[in-house]
Amino acid sequence: MRKLLVSAAILMICSAFLFAGGAEESTNSIVVATDATWPPMEFMNDNSEVIGFAIDMFDEVAARAGLEVEYLPTAWDGIFAGLSNGAYDAILSSVTITEERQEKYDFSIPYINAGQILVVRSDSDSSLTHLDDFAGLSVGTQIATTGELEVKKYPDVVSKTYDEIGFAFEDLVNGRIDGVMTDTPVAADFALQSSAYEGVLKIVGEPYTSESYGIVFQKGNDELRETINTALQSVIDDGTVEELIKKWLR
Repeated sequence: MRKLLVSAAILMICSAFLFAGGAEESTNSIVVATDATWPPMEFMNDNSEVIGFAIDMFDEVAARAGLEVEYLPTAWDGIFAGLSNGAYDAILSSVTITEERQEKYDFSIPYINAGQILVVRSDSDSSLTHLDDFAGLSVGTQIATTGELEVKKYPDVVSKTYDEIGFAFEDLVNGRIDGVMTDTPVAADFALQSSAYEGVLKIVGEPYTSESYGIVFQKGNDELRETINTALQSVIDDGTVEELIKKWLR
């Protein structure tokens, strides 16, 4: 009987250690949702792997924070509901930080300004780097966007709007307009990632607007948010983010 009791006690102790180990592993592993349809920020490659600027950045953040990450491809129309329901720990999906969203969710510190930026043809005059330089020239934007509003601040610039930004890029390549203004990731996708436009287009200048992206957490998940923020700040401070911007966005 005593032998049975001792065996039972040993079993309980071993189970406790196993449980503790499992809890620790669970604590150090997080699931991050991403709508992987937004190149070059987050998208699927030919091997069905999630890649992009944001993925490279967060891989480095997670490594410095001692976290293992599982990326969960999730459709945009349900991505916030899944976070609220606890289906994953965070969202990394080019989410712009807005006051309205901050009322419902917590955000990391901003990791990039994805504001409006200019794209020109690679053979354009090298002096065309700012909207001030486009007096009498035409710049295309998608209708009813912040890009259109920004171009209209420069009355000497001819503003041409399009239902789809892809049509503006077609006109730019074919010489029908002189520049395009759009979100930085969209600009990079057309100018750098598109095989059809490779070497034909280039991004010039800096963003004109502030449209900061952040990582999204459930309200009150302060421990994870602070852990991520500390690692993210170090990735920003040591120039890693800037190197990734050069790799993916410029």
